[in-house]
Formats: sequence, structure tokens, C-alpha cells
Amino acid sequence: MHTPDFDVVVVGLGAMGAATLYQLAKRGVRVAGIDRFAPPHDLGSSHGDTRITRQAVGEGAAYVPLAIRSQQIWRELEAELDVQLFEQCGVLVMTASTDPQRPAGARDFTDNSIELARRYGIEHQELDAAEIRRRFPQFAPLDDSARGYFEPGGGFVRPERCIDAQLTRARQLGATLITGQTVLELDAQDDGVHIISDGSRLFARQVIVSAGMWSAQLLGAPFDSLLQVCRQQLYWFRLDEPERYPARSPSFILHSADDVDACYGFPPIPGEGSVKIATEQYSASSQPDSLDRQPSSADAQRLFHKLIAPHIAGLAPELVKASVCAYTVTPDSGFIIDRHPRLANVTVVSACSGHGFKHSAAIGEALAQQHVDGCSEIDLSSFSLHRFN
Repeated sequence: MHTPDFDVVVVGLGAMGAATLYQLAKRGVRVAGIDRFAPPHDLGSSHGDTRITRQAVGEGAAYVPLAIRSQQIWRELEAELDVQLFEQCGVLVMTASTDPQRPAGARDFTDNSIELARRYGIEHQELDAAEIRRRFPQFAPLDDSARGYFEPGGGFVRPERCIDAQLTRARQLGATLITGQTVLELDAQDDGVHIISDGSRLFARQVIVSAGMWSAQLLGAPFDSLLQVCRQQLYWFRLDEPERYPARSPSFILHSADDVDACYGFPPIPGEGSVKIATEQYSASSQPDSLDRQPSSADAQRLFHKLIAPHIAGLAPELVKASVCAYTVTPDSGFIIDRHPRLANVTVVSACSGHGFKHSAAIGEALAQQHVDGCSEIDLSSFSLHRFN
């Protein structure tokens, strides 16, 4: 029988790990967090200055309670630490034009958002093209058949600040933070888990792995066949006509008529003179330790001329800055939150599939509730591994 160093060790302190560490420490659990870098950092999946948060999550109903609760937790942290984490500027989801070949009754991402808002009683407005152009002149080029969903309760969060706030509170509440060490192996036993890193060896009753794009190589089967690392590029285009951007401009998601092409973006941050806009790709895979971290100017220009120029006004093709991050994606683009099927006492919190940050605060709370109380207030069963069997 080993004497554990900790009740729980959290491996990876990005979005999910920082939230989980904080919530465990808040409940008095003897907990440590370990990360190969010094979070918050720009080498994983939880950076980029801004992340969209919305309550009517078009990806599916299972995410809605998590998004709502996460917004509440960020407000609580803001009050505790006197920092600004959540900017409630609203979110505008748009379909750029109606596909004339669209079958009757077919639903797209905008329709899904509207349906979930209605189901959960989330405040929202349904907009036609004329109303979008009147209220948000940056979208004046939109086609007359465009449709929109506006959620005033949404907006964006500051990911680096959120991670830093939760790690700060975790440390204040007694958590141990170990940074600059890479976990090499998890040696699972009946009474706990040995966490072997390149700088230490720990023993804990339970381990929670939230290692993002490094999860597959640490966890082995079946995760090595389920998780795909997809490199993403983030661009900040120069603001050319600031008068087109009202003081309360929303974050936005813009889909093409056939849902093949999409981009998302944010209002200008005061003093920066730019607008962050990005798209997503899932066709090319990368290896985490050889990820190309150099953004492509050619890809930025393709994005500008294909999606931005036809639909969004007031921007120049000139880049103010650019960055690269990685999505760790499952076959159905959902999360995995479950016990490891082979490693005793190991829980896996991955992959976020590119839309996890808005849910991370509540997922950390739910995992802490499971550890302390045996169950969580929000149902996480939709994210079980069993759906891949």
C-alpha cells in the first residue's frame, strides 16, 4: 500500500485542467496540477486573446447547460479577483445566403442555434438580412437572403486571463502547481497512479488527464486512434473603417449557404486597430511535437478574399498579427469525458474538438463534484467513450 502524495493530480493545465484544479482546490481536495509549460501559454489550444461564448450551442443540446454555468463561474471569478474575463457583447450567428437547392425542412447551424434557444428559453432575436445590415453595418455586404440569430447574453472570454485566474485561485486555496515538467508515463495500480515525469515521480489516488493535443501519446489505446490534431490559424486583419463597428459590436459566426465554408470573429479590442477572424480545418493532421507554428500569409489572403471581402466590410487584407493553435478532434467532433478503459483511477477530459473553452469552467466544476460527491449536477454522459463502440 502506497501513501499518496495527493488525492488527485491533474495533468495539463490549459482550459480544462485549470478549471478542474481550481474546482478541486475549492472543495478542499489535496490536489496538484502539472504542465510541460508554464500556463497560460501559446503552445497548445487555449490561447488567442478571445474565445466566443454563447448559450444556444449549435453543436448540440448537451453543451447548453455547460455554457450557461461557465458564464456564471467566470462572473464569480471576476468578483473574487477583480479581473475582466467575460465581455458580454452578444453573439451573431449568420447564414450568409439561402441555398436555392436546400431541401424543405433542412436545418443549418443558424437553425440549430434558434431551435436550442427556443427550447431552453435563452433570450435571442431572429434577424433577416436587412435587420443585420441595419444593426451591424460591418455585415452590409450580406446577401438579401441571409439569416441571423443574435444572442445578447453571449460574447467572448479572454482565455489566458481565465486560465490565470483559475490557477491563481487554485494556488490560493492550497493546490500545488508543477510547471516545466512533461509527464512521460502513467503507471496505474489498484490503489492509485504513479505519475512519472521528466522531473519528478508522484503518486495520487486519482489522475485527471487534460493534456490536449498530447493526450493520445500519453493515454495510448483507444485514444491514439480516436484523437486527431488539427492545426488552426488565427488572423488579426487591420481595421480600415472603424465607423462600421458600433460600440457594442458582437462576436460572430458566419456560415455559407451549404455550411461548407465558415469563419468566426470578434469585435475590435480597443487600442488594437484590428479584428480577429479565423476559420477551421479538419482535413490535415499534425503531430503535436512537430506542429508548424508559423502562420501562412497566403492562407490569410485566401481567407480574406474568399470569405471576408464578400461578407464583411471595414477591414483591409493587411495582417496586424497572426497565431497558430491546435484542435484535438474526435470522430464526431464531440468531447470525451470518461474513465480510461484500461488505466485504473484515470479520468480523461479530452478532446475539446475546437469548441471547448466556453464549457471548460463548468466541466471543471462537474469533475470536482464527481470526485467529492460521487455525481455532478450537469449530466456528462453524452461525452462517454461508449458512443464509439
